[in-house]
Amino acid sequence: MPIAVVTDSTAYLPAGFAEQYAVRTVPLHVSVDGAAAVDESDFGPDDLARAFARKHRVTTAGATPQELARAFRAALDEGADGVVAVHLSRQLSGTWDAARLAAREVDPDRVRVVDSRSAAMGLGFSVLAAAEAANSGADLDEVVRTATATAERTTTLFSVQTLEYLRRGGRIGTAAAVLGTALAIKPLLHVHDGRIDALEKVRTTTRAMSRLVEISSSAAGSGAAAIAVHHLAAPERAEQLASRIRADLGAEADCVVSEVGAVIGAHIGPGAVGVVVLPNGWRSGD
Repeated sequence: MPIAVVTDSTAYLPAGFAEQYAVRTVPLHVSVDGAAAVDESDFGPDDLARAFARKHRVTTAGATPQELARAFRAALDEGADGVVAVHLSRQLSGTWDAARLAAREVDPDRVRVVDSRSAAMGLGFSVLAAAEAANSGADLDEVVRTATATAERTTTLFSVQTLEYLRRGGRIGTAAAVLGTALAIKPLLHVHDGRIDALEKVRTTTRAMSRLVEISSSAAGSGAAAIAVHHLAAPERAEQLASRIRADLGAEADCVVSEVGAVIGAHIGPGAVGVVVLPNGWRSGD
C-alpha cells in the first residue's frame, strides 16, 4: 500500500482534502481555565471567541506520544508500507518531539517524522504534497524529501491586532509585546526558521493589509502559486485580502480562505489575518 501521511490538527487543510488524500490527522488540545484538555476538533473558533469574550484563560498542548503512536500503528496495521508524519514547527510545539518518540517506539525504520518549521497551511501544503507523492507510488524516502522540500518553499506571514496573545503563550518576549502595545504598532510577523519573528513595523491595519498583499505577490513569483489566507474572527478582512491577492496575481493564483482553529487562534488572537504562499503550487503537475 502507499506510504501513509500523518499530520496534526494545526495543518488546517481545506475541507475534504484530508479525506481525498487519505491524510490521518492527530488532534492537538485546548484547555480553558485549567480544565481538562479537549481535542481541538471539539473546540472550534466560535468556542474560542466566547472564551476570549468572557476573559477566560485559554492554553494549548501538543499531541502526546501515545496518541501519535496509535495513529502510526493503525496505518501500518492497515497495510501501509511506511508512515511519514509531518508536523508543525518544533519551535512552536512539543508535537514534533512527541512524534519522534512515538516513531522510535512503533518502528523507526518505517516511521519518519518531518518538521515543517511552520504551521497552518505552511504545514498543510507540505502535508498535501507528501500525500500526493505517496498516492503516486513514491517510496518512504521520496515522500520525506517531498514534504521537506515543499515546507522549505513556503512563506508564512501574518498580522495581529495585539501582541498580547503571543506574549501569553510564550511565542514572543514580554518586552517586545509591551513595546508594541505602547506604541500602537501592528507588526507584520513571519515564521522564520520555525520561529515567529517580526518582519516589519506598521501602525495601521490598512497598511498591514497592503504590505501582506505586496509581500505575498512578491513571494508567489511569476508562475502558478498556491495561497492560503487565514484569519481568526475576521472573515471580511480575510476575503478582502484574498480578493486583492487574486487581483494582483490573476488566474495564476490558487487562493483559499479559511479560519484557523483554536490551537493557533489562542496565540494570535481575534482579528488576526495571515497568508501562506507556496510558489509553483504543491501538486506534482503544477
